[in-house]
Amino acid sequence: MIAVLGLVVGVVVGLVLRPVVPAAVEPYLPIAVVAALDAVFGGVRAMLDGIFDDKVFVVSFLSNVVVAALIVFLGDKLGVGAQLSTGVVVVLGIRIFSNAAAIRRHVFRA
Repeated sequence: MIAVLGLVVGVVVGLVLRPVVPAAVEPYLPIAVVAALDAVFGGVRAMLDGIFDDKVFVVSFLSNVVVAALIVFLGDKLGVGAQLSTGVVVVLGIRIFSNAAAIRRHVFRA
């Protein structure tokens, strides 16, 4: 319940304050969101499997976002940012769908 309340408060604060993303970090925001979603789906799966650990979740969440952003940053510096962004999204997308399938199997027993 605390997580849902935090989500609602975060959405309301975002809608009221309308934060502006600096242009320098705009290319990294979508990648960071996908990396964060990967950690969230992994956390839900771990919770359903009965092996959830809050410390592991927080470290996974933060490290996924930082590593994904660093990979894209490095790609930008090497001149292959779009290709590395696509690669990161594909890899994390595969993990997200894998976790979503495991969650579905847990919830619907199918």
